[in-house]
Amino acid sequence: MKTFAIIPVSRFSHAKTRLSPTLTSNERGNLLKSMLKDVIKILKKTVDTVLVISSDKDVLRFVNDLNVLSLEEEGDKDLNSALTQAMDYCSNNCSRVLIMPSDVPLIKENHVKEMLKWGEDRDVVIAPAKGGGTNALLCPIKGMKMKFGDCSFFEHLREAENNMFSWSIYDSFYLSLDVNTAEDLGEIILHGKGTETRNYLKELGLKVHSNHGVERLRVTRKG
Repeated sequence: MKTFAIIPVSRFSHAKTRLSPTLTSNERGNLLKSMLKDVIKILKKTVDTVLVISSDKDVLRFVNDLNVLSLEEEGDKDLNSALTQAMDYCSNNCSRVLIMPSDVPLIKENHVKEMLKWGEDRDVVIAPAKGGGTNALLCPIKGMKMKFGDCSFFEHLREAENNMFSWSIYDSFYLSLDVNTAEDLGEIILHGKGTETRNYLKELGLKVHSNHGVERLRVTRKG
């Protein structure tokens, strides 16, 4: 049972705008590169092939140096259309795909291996994001429509049931953490030992502090 991983990647220049109070545009682009390297490193150890799809030629050039397949989006697609394009591209070479965002740097090798193992008995395995989204989706190469967007975790469950696919939920703190806020950066600093992403954040001089306000963690910069 061949498995291809598909990683959709936005433009480096548009990366993580919600982090603009904490990081400059250039720093956000480099953060995305670090996270992407962490995700690719794990996937290359665990699946048959890794494919990155993007409309950004800078992204495609960057991943070519990481020895993965790259695919340029056709036209101005939304995320789900881009993923459908990537799945069509892979459809003759694998039986299932693992859709993985580029901003889940705490992913570990055992997460992917366990999801693939679960997928031997289930058609669909979903790892939820902490905000109700989908941070990993293992599904057949055909028959499953992509439903990424607000509360996509529940949309993907509904899509699986509509297609009479059996499914399981892979619930993991590390996989649930995608990076959108300064607090998320704090979680990476705390839990991301050995990752490119944590190393980069430490190089920037970022420090994490416990907080008793609305957010549990506060991130500051040295100097």
